[in-house]
Amino acid sequence: MIKVNYWRLGVAVATIAFSLSACHNKQSEVIGSGSFEATEVLVSSEVNGRVLEWNIEEGNTIHQGDQVGLVDTTQLFLQREALLRSGKGVRANQPNISTQTRALEVQLSELQSNRDRTVRLLKAGVATQKQLDDLNSAIVALESQISAARSTLSNQSSQITAQSSAIDIQVAQVDDLIERSKITAPISGTVLANYIHQGELAGSGRPLFRVGNLETLFLRAYVQNDQLATLQLGDEVKVQVDGVNGEKRSYSGTISWIASQSEFTPKTVQTDDERSNLVYAIKVRVPNTDGALRIGMYGEVLRK
Repeated sequence: MIKVNYWRLGVAVATIAFSLSACHNKQSEVIGSGSFEATEVLVSSEVNGRVLEWNIEEGNTIHQGDQVGLVDTTQLFLQREALLRSGKGVRANQPNISTQTRALEVQLSELQSNRDRTVRLLKAGVATQKQLDDLNSAIVALESQISAARSTLSNQSSQITAQSSAIDIQVAQVDDLIERSKITAPISGTVLANYIHQGELAGSGRPLFRVGNLETLFLRAYVQNDQLATLQLGDEVKVQVDGVNGEKRSYSGTISWIASQSEFTPKTVQTDDERSNLVYAIKVRVPNTDGALRIGMYGEVLRK
């Protein structure tokens, strides 16, 4: 028959319970706290004009690339038409070098033929050397005239080409402004604030709306130096926030950023060691799986 030492058994059970409790406390240790942030983008107008279309309100979900509004492009369209017609008129003055020098080239060909005939006649004793010299001088003069004409026409052509290219660039700039008149969503997310309505005037640089990605939030928390030594980028942690009836809701998170410099403890952040004045900021990426997390909500970071 086996004798049971109940006193030793009780001590063993108590030791195991204490160890499990210690492990649980260690795993649930709060290493930092702070508030949630989101990736936000402030969208401003890039052109001047009246807002003809505006299709969003605060709280709307939009997707990257969606057109949410349109600024009046009438003046830009008229400016574009004026530039196109101006360019057409400039290109109409483009000289045709071959056509405009053809008459001189015909004269040169005739003079060269006369010179060849005079050379033959001179050999036969019918023409004089002076006649040949006069023809050679005329040919040299005409060749110089043709060269000068080609140079002048080439310069004119280059200037007209440059003017035409400058107008094409201006047309491209207007096309870009027309495209920028279409207000599109820079990222997918939720409209956090709306600063304009249909019919109002939008000025270049005026804020139109603010959009934030609420599918993934970042908890900006502050940890003490002794805690920082045990943290690395990519570490999996647990994030807790207050729930209903004082209960805690837990989320899985990943450390995505650790500050390289310390800072004084913000007044809104409570740390376990009140004697510590310097803390390090970290960011924990937290998927907002249930949509319950909000910007500015308080949260705690725990070891997972």
